[in-house]
Amino acid sequence: MGLVARAIEAAGIPTVTLNMIWPVQRLIGMPRVAAIEHPFGRPYGDVGDVETQSNVLRAALEVATSATEPGGVVHLPFVWPEDPKETQWHPAEPSPIIAMIKKSRSS
Repeated sequence: MGLVARAIEAAGIPTVTLNMIWPVQRLIGMPRVAAIEHPFGRPYGDVGDVETQSNVLRAALEVATSATEPGGVVHLPFVWPEDPKETQWHPAEPSPIIAMIKKSRSS
């Protein structure tokens, strides 16, 4: 995604990427990142949760209009409603990247 976003930006079109692993994506050069603390496979929200999906999409589009310079990371105000360990579809243990993000946020 970073390469595609940078190519689009080079053509003069601003981009924003909704991303759950924003620390890594920022290192590889995503132009604008809308960071979200959702589990993999559910960046916009849970299946059938149209309200959350719409709100996340609107917030990401707002980042696209408000971020005037490339390289910024905007943290969206959405919190996953349950512990990923309690879901039926998510692995029992969070991925190492999610664990790293949670650890860095608690420090």
